[in-house]
Amino acid sequence: MKGRTIVITSGKGGVGKTTATANIGTGLAMRGHRVVVIDTDIGLRNLDVIMGLENRIVYDLVNVIEGTCKLQQAMIRDKSNHELYLIPAAQTRDKSCIEPEQLRELCAKLEEDFDYVLMDCPAGIEQGFRNAVAAATEAILVTTPEVSSIRDADRVIGLLEASELHRPKLIINRINPGMVRQGNMMDQRDIVDLLAVDVIGLVPVDDRTITAANRGVPVVHDKKSQAGAAFLRIAARVDGDEVPLMEIEYKSGLMSRFKGLVGINGRAYSHA
Repeated sequence: MKGRTIVITSGKGGVGKTTATANIGTGLAMRGHRVVVIDTDIGLRNLDVIMGLENRIVYDLVNVIEGTCKLQQAMIRDKSNHELYLIPAAQTRDKSCIEPEQLRELCAKLEEDFDYVLMDCPAGIEQGFRNAVAAATEAILVTTPEVSSIRDADRVIGLLEASELHRPKLIINRINPGMVRQGNMMDQRDIVDLLAVDVIGLVPVDDRTITAANRGVPVVHDKKSQAGAAFLRIAARVDGDEVPLMEIEYKSGLMSRFKGLVGINGRAYSHA
């Protein structure tokens, strides 16, 4: 059975996209799948740090594309006993050194051996974004409940649609239940009304995520972490299980104000 190539993207940086890639990939591997995660953020790699594999890098994605090493030489196996591998980004090269077709061919080859190919996409909409999107058949968009993040996410949804990645799934990251209850943060319903996409996961704000990242161990391994539990649910939903979203208590409050600030009319999936 052919594997699935999924790009994990965002409109702006700093929303937790790389953390989401590491944890979804780990979660899928914990479910018994063969998974490879690819850092396509050439020049600004971070996926290796989140996974604690930075000291084991010899070859990278650009080396594979240029043929200076074999694919297997660039794949770093995760420290766990699961079938999880990382292909790191090049740290000293430019995003223009890879063409979309080259990454597409690489992912097609990986799909023959892996159940899931997850690409950590660079933030923004420049060459790195175009490379990753061209190689994917599915997309997951990560956002936070902030005005700038929501507005940028809306722009990215339109670009994904134009690239024929229809119906991307949405992860709402770093939800603060207290702020939502006080009406100082948008809730799930507000964001879905604005972006008109299906939510695949809700992740609460959790200091244990930072601790896990600093240790180089994906937070899904932390049984006490609410964020880790949320990412495990997301992995299950990506894998086709009908598990419920994490329950977070909401209270609507700032919908009308945020609509004006974001500049989105809550249209029924009319991204262009």
